[in-house]
Amino acid sequence: MSFLGRIFGGGKSQKAATPEDAIQRLRATEEMLYKKQEFLEKKIEQELLTAKKNGTKNKRAALMALKRKKRYEKQLGQIDGTLSTIEFQREALENANTNTEVLKNMGFAADAMKTAHGNFDINKVDDLMDEINEQQEIAQEISDVISRPVGFGEDYDEDELMAELEDLEQEELDANLLEIRGTEDVTLPSIPSTSLPSAPAKKKVEEDEDDMADLEAWATN
Repeated sequence: MSFLGRIFGGGKSQKAATPEDAIQRLRATEEMLYKKQEFLEKKIEQELLTAKKNGTKNKRAALMALKRKKRYEKQLGQIDGTLSTIEFQREALENANTNTEVLKNMGFAADAMKTAHGNFDINKVDDLMDEINEQQEIAQEISDVISRPVGFGEDYDEDELMAELEDLEQEELDANLLEIRGTEDVTLPSIPSTSLPSAPAKKKVEEDEDDMADLEAWATN
């Protein structure tokens, strides 16, 4: 058995961890490492203050403080690397878990579609659509028949009607001609031979001549 197997109890049969359990454990580890980082940062700050405080007055104590600070800084760097690895692993697990859920839901949707289409036969669907189209054509024919003008069941020949109309027009024309010929034998009154009196016009001329005579008499005086 390997060393890691002995540490983590690999010899015992354990139930495989789910992605959710693994993600939760990684998050807990991250929180623990963040707390460790804060602790080391405070220790580094304290050791730095100790080294400054002793300085040349207590050179040995100052050097020991700087050495401890170096160890803490090394541990802090290791924790930073570990955190990066854990964060990467957690993100990969979260993405894998998300993809698993997406694929699971897509499979569920595909099964639902199969169930929904399970009761359908494509040939029956085609027959149904043909029947619907046929019924629509019948309905259109019925609408066309209903919209035609009603002739009370009688069918007339249009040529015969036009011939009858021409006969009526000819009879009317003949009647008018006969009426005109009957009026030709009527004796019209004779036109009078004498002209009508034109007294008003003659009177007007005489008045004009008198006016001219008066004007000439005035001019010669």
